[in-house]
Amino acid sequence: MKATSTIFLQAVIVLIGIGALAFMLWEPNIEGRNAHATPFEVYFHDPFLAYAYVASIPFFIALYQAFKVLGYAGHDAVFSPAATKALRTIKYCAIAIIGFVVGSVVFMLFSDPDDRPPGVVLRLAIIFGSIVVATAAAMFERILQTAVNIKPKNDPTL
Repeated sequence: MKATSTIFLQAVIVLIGIGALAFMLWEPNIEGRNAHATPFEVYFHDPFLAYAYVASIPFFIALYQAFKVLGYAGHDAVFSPAATKALRTIKYCAIAIIGFVVGSVVFMLFSDPDDRPPGVVLRLAIIFGSIVVATAAAMFERILQTAVNIKPKNDPTL
């Protein structure tokens, strides 16, 4: 893979991470019930917000692992045990995100009934995206693991 392609994709991953972090810090302040609240009230009186921040950890770990996989691809080391491990971590992070989203249904049950329909749609979209990522990561992990297992020990090109 060309170095410019991997650097571009790594830059895109960094921008996605920065954008997600900025959104997570900015959005609670403009939310209707928090419009005139102090930062302390916004961040320490909303248990769902704390849950959302904890649930975002696997997302950022997966982004970092994708960044590492692109680094391996840029150094022609994509068929390595480290790349396979990074893909396995991405798969586990996607599964963890699905678990956190399913767990957020508990918060939804105690929320305003008018917020439930859009909340269900957003949760289904996140679950679908995470299933796609987990499936793709598992498939690529299996392919890379097979290549690592059959790779000759003295062939540095693979």
